[in-house]
Amino acid sequence: MTALALDVGGTKLAAAVAADDGTPLEARSVPVPSNDVWGACAGLLRQVEEIGAGPVTAVGIAAAGPVDTTTGTIGPINISEWSSGFALVDAVRGLFPGARVDLVMDGAAATLAEQRFGAGRDVADLLGVVLGTGIGGGLVLGGRIVRGRTGNAGHIGHVVSPYGTTVCACGGVGCIETVASGPSAVRWARAHGWQGPDGVALAADAEAGVGVAAAALERAGTALGQAIASAAALVDVGRVVVGGGFAQSGGHLWRPMLASAARHARLRFVQDLRIVPAELGALGTLTGAAIVAAGHDWIT
Repeated sequence: MTALALDVGGTKLAAAVAADDGTPLEARSVPVPSNDVWGACAGLLRQVEEIGAGPVTAVGIAAAGPVDTTTGTIGPINISEWSSGFALVDAVRGLFPGARVDLVMDGAAATLAEQRFGAGRDVADLLGVVLGTGIGGGLVLGGRIVRGRTGNAGHIGHVVSPYGTTVCACGGVGCIETVASGPSAVRWARAHGWQGPDGVALAADAEAGVGVAAAALERAGTALGQAIASAAALVDVGRVVVGGGFAQSGGHLWRPMLASAARHARLRFVQDLRIVPAELGALGTLTGAAIVAAGHDWIT
C-alpha cells in the first residue's frame, strides 16, 4: 500500500511518497503552469505512484490558501486558473478511487512538520508563520493541526496591523501581509526612494547600511512582532516558528520582530514566548502533507 503527498504552492507543485513516519521520499516538483494546473498535479502524482509499493490508499494535500476543507476546494490567489475555486479533493479521488484524501492549508502543514521534525519538535503547541510573497501560518495544539471551521485557522497574514493602510489582495485593509511580506516591504522602501529589485536586495542593502532598506525591514519586523504577540496570547502558545524566503532577511528583520513581540507579550503566560527560525526550509510543506497522508492522528 502507498501513501502520497502533494504540495500545491503559489509557484511550485511537488509530490512524494509518504513514508510510515511521515517523511517525504523521492520528491518530484515542477513550476506551476499557466494553464492545466490539474494536469501537472496529476502527472506528478502518477510519477511518484510508480515509486510506491502497491495501490495508493491515502493522499495528503497541502495547498496555498484560502482552502475550504468542508468542500475540498482551494482558491489560491497566486494561481489564476484556480483563484475562483477548484475541487481538488474530488479530482484526486477521481485519480485514486477508494483512497483517503485529506486537505490542509499549506501553512498548517508546514507548522505540523516543524512540530514533528523541526524547530518545534520538543513542544506540543506551536504557531507557524511563513513569510514570502504573502504571509501564511498554521496552528498546532496538542501535537495536532487546528483546522478551524473551513481549514484556515492560523492564517496570521490577515491579522490587521496598526501600520497597515493598504488594501490587501483579500479585499481587506491593513492586513499584516500588506506590511511585512517581502513584496510589501520592497514596495514601502521604493516609495521612500529605494530602487532595488526585490527582498533579497533589500536585506543586502540593509546589511550594507542603506538607511531606507533597514527602515523597511524594521517596520516589517515590528509589525510582525505585534501580530505574533497578539496571536500567541489568543491561542496560548509558547513557541512560534518563522520560516519562508523573506524570513532569511537577517537581523534587520529579526531584531525588531523579537523586540516588538517582547514589548507586547506581557501577560504572564506569554512572557516566556520564544520565536525561532524554521528548520525544514522548502521541504516543510511537503513534509506536512506526508504526515497527513501517513496517518489520521494529525487533526483535533
